Amino acid sequence: MEAENHYITRSGWLRAAVLGANDGILSTTSLAIGVAAASVSREPILLAATAGLVAGALSMAAGEYVSVSSQADVETADLTREKEELKNMPESELEELTHIYMKRGLNSELAKQVAVELTAHNALQTHARDELGINEITQANPLMAAFASAVSFVIGGLLPLLVAIFAPIKEMVLYQYGFSILFLALSGMLAAKAGGSHTLKAVMRICIWGTFAMAASALVGYIFGVHTA
Repeated sequence: MEAENHYITRSGWLRAAVLGANDGILSTTSLAIGVAAASVSREPILLAATAGLVAGALSMAAGEYVSVSSQADVETADLTREKEELKNMPESELEELTHIYMKRGLNSELAKQVAVELTAHNALQTHARDELGINEITQANPLMAAFASAVSFVIGGLLPLLVAIFAPIKEMVLYQYGFSILFLALSGMLAAKAGGSHTLKAVMRICIWGTFAMAASALVGYIFGVHTA
């Protein structure tokens, strides 16, 4: 029999990668649009897009690392506490595990048998999975999350930067918006395919919210911007 390929195994890096790519596209495009709405030259747009790309990638990596590290610290603390409880009051922990299986539909006799056998096999792993909801698939990995976020942000942010380099300056806002929607749609499609979710729903969601973000940036640029030559 071939092993089943479940999408949940990709959840750790996929969430960070999708967030990073979409944020890279939206953040860099929004900066470019905001500046382009207040400028008649290309240099300020390129400067804003480049600065946003670099700062955004570093910020995403740092933020993701800190966030996921906090989650990992909580998981480690829970596992340490669970290990102590298994050492000091194994009977109570066995009873707790039995009740967990009973709530899932097993009768008391079978639940007790399952609890005993799984505890004998690997007590800490069993309690981590069935009591705490921690397993090797979903366990936090700060370095992987930070790397995925930074790389995907750079990839996403490079696309609107290229548009800022090559698009006509007079239609820069329209080009940035049009290409960013295309990039976001592609990002949504790739994320949906990788995660096994509904493609159209993912694309519509990111495109609608992306439009709001870019429209707000353009509005700010038009209202508060000072046109520079």
